[in-house]
Amino acid sequence: MVDPIWTSSNLTRNHGYMVYDTLYGTDAEFNIKPQMVEGHTIEEDGLLWRLTLRPGLTFHDGEPVLARDCVASIKRWSGRDVFGQSLMAATAELTAPSDNVIQFRLHQPFPLLPNALAKLASSMCAIMPERLASASHTEQISEIIGSGPFRFNEEERVQGARVVYDRFEGYVPRDEAANRTAGGKHVNFDRVEWHIMPDHATAVNALAIGEVDWVQSPVTDLLPILTSNPDVNVEITDPTGNQGALRFNTLHPPFDNPEVRRAVLHAVSQSDFMAAVAGADPEMSNTGVGVFTKGTPMDSDAGMEALNGPRDLEESRRIIAESGYDGEPVVLLSPSNRPVIKAESEVAADLLQRLGMNVDLQPMDWSTLQGRRVMRDPVEEGGWNITFTYIAGIDTLDPASHQNTRGNGDSAPPGWPVSEELERLRTEWFEAPDFEAQKAACAAIQEQVFEDVPYIPLGQFFLPTAYRTTIEGIQPGFPVFYGVTKA
Repeated sequence: MVDPIWTSSNLTRNHGYMVYDTLYGTDAEFNIKPQMVEGHTIEEDGLLWRLTLRPGLTFHDGEPVLARDCVASIKRWSGRDVFGQSLMAATAELTAPSDNVIQFRLHQPFPLLPNALAKLASSMCAIMPERLASASHTEQISEIIGSGPFRFNEEERVQGARVVYDRFEGYVPRDEAANRTAGGKHVNFDRVEWHIMPDHATAVNALAIGEVDWVQSPVTDLLPILTSNPDVNVEITDPTGNQGALRFNTLHPPFDNPEVRRAVLHAVSQSDFMAAVAGADPEMSNTGVGVFTKGTPMDSDAGMEALNGPRDLEESRRIIAESGYDGEPVVLLSPSNRPVIKAESEVAADLLQRLGMNVDLQPMDWSTLQGRRVMRDPVEEGGWNITFTYIAGIDTLDPASHQNTRGNGDSAPPGWPVSEELERLRTEWFEAPDFEAQKAACAAIQEQVFEDVPYIPLGQFFLPTAYRTTIEGIQPGFPVFYGVTKA
């Protein structure tokens, strides 16, 4: 999909940062910096924000970027994005009083306004022309016109095989070094091609012999081929890594019962999952991982005994047996073409069998699984009990983007948990007056997640980037090709 607000896919987000620009950016230390804006002013005790665009901003069709384009883009993005929805709930009026000023008049202070517009995780607040952004957020756009450093080359796109980007000569970067999505997006390539290679061995071989310059996330088993090649660099460029996740369907037995979910939580060994996902190299994974990204500001030890304490499989088995579970099939969805998630599902299947459950592990391709997991039907009618994924660390930094901390029922991600307390604590985080209050709210959210158990964090692992030694200036995080050079 090429509409940057339509899906939470990381690939679509990466595409978005090639083609579009954002009003604010996020640097490698998670500081919020002006990007399309020169700056902003705050008046009336935080109820009036005026954002001023910097000069020289131009869309790929040659039209200037105006404040009204930004207003329309923010409104469309906020119709789908949860952080945007929170921002707009606090907004009484969003207008463009002039061509270069965006004005938010708020019902209540919202100090995280720049954070929302700089959102690093999917989906980002991409600025597009008003004529496109005026489309409903329920409809995908098909014309891709941004103001970012690259143009999308629709004519050379081969869906499912190749995506092509051409340098946008009209882009004016900030006079700064590139720093994740902040700083100057200086472009050193006239053309970038993304080749989609479902077979990992084919991709690794193409890099090894110089047919491609970059491979995103080669699988662990193939890393020795790359690390032994003097023409290839292998690095972990994103220190936030990825969080493995086991997600329950809370609508149907046996996991409609929170006691059963907690019993599984208290039996999970993150080290077992990380060994299967990332191998034996201790540099490739972390355990003792809670709800929020390990090593980042909202990370805490609150309630971590639920994951770090002694594992008692017999006690978990007893709780499950006494819950009324009587051997009904427990359906686990497993993607056959996603090695990391497939490994998670296989470790979980073994664990649940040891807990006395009748496990039905159902392999299928990833696209089929994505369609299946939105089904709310009971297991006997084609539904499911447990699904798995991994979440980019930039998506689990805080409650604004961490979808697995939601407890809003039908509006929650698949699994559809209901927790009024999780929702209350999330609101508390948004309204927190300072960093310490935010951190306290996140500690309480983590404790509540371990009480309600909408999902279980399975550990943190890192997906390396492999690239030819002729490529320089790699930026932290996902691969976007500004600030990157080729010798």
